Amino acid sequence: MRFQATADTDKGIVKSTNQDSLLIKHGEYFGGEVLLAALCDGMGGLSKGELASAAVIRQFSRWFEEELPYELENLDMHVIGDKWSLMLKVLNKKIIEYGHQGNFTMGTTFTGILIVQDQYVIAHVGDTRVYHIGKSLRQLTKDQTFVAREVSRGTMTPEQARTDKRRNMLLQCVGASEKLKPEILTGSCEKGAYMLCSDGFRHEVTEAELYDSLNPTNFVNKNSMHSNAKYLIELVKQRQEKDNISVILIKVD
Repeated sequence: MRFQATADTDKGIVKSTNQDSLLIKHGEYFGGEVLLAALCDGMGGLSKGELASAAVIRQFSRWFEEELPYELENLDMHVIGDKWSLMLKVLNKKIIEYGHQGNFTMGTTFTGILIVQDQYVIAHVGDTRVYHIGKSLRQLTKDQTFVAREVSRGTMTPEQARTDKRRNMLLQCVGASEKLKPEILTGSCEKGAYMLCSDGFRHEVTEAELYDSLNPTNFVNKNSMHSNAKYLIELVKQRQEKDNISVILIKVD
């Protein structure tokens, strides 16, 4: 498998700061490639969300540099998933403790994917998402939100969830949850593209619009990938999206 990756982020039309943090790490592995991508959305309603998102991204960047080489000696994506889950739980406690010391609260979502050759592992907390884009647009992660839970229970329709005032209410996030239970997913990497995005990127566009712009057949090179992502960012801003807007695209050949 060969990877091309690009990312973009925008503070949006209302907020004075961008609390999203993004990471792409790309390297070689025994003649193949390895790629780590992660996206954190600092909590807009909580103070210092940008510190929480940046702290989590820094930890995963260090893990890629310092720990991944040892994991590659005897690769097991399930083991990596367990270690990522533990990392997020430790970070959750540290951020909570830091907030207690300063008498403030901060938190962040986390969605990260590691692809090694034809395997991937995903860790997920909150409502940032991972999609696979191939013959269709397929959401891989489950939103950990109030409205997603109600839809799964059958007490709310997907249409109601999209416009409900509580659509941004998270059930858990890193730095503001007493008990954290990250979702860990493993699977076989497929050709096409993987997309990580914040909720601000997807709220004001349809799945059809996402697929039309981000269909991997449109990705000639990194420039075209970035241009298509930028087009959608500008589109959601025109539609008055008030949140920070972030996206990472990974083309897999």
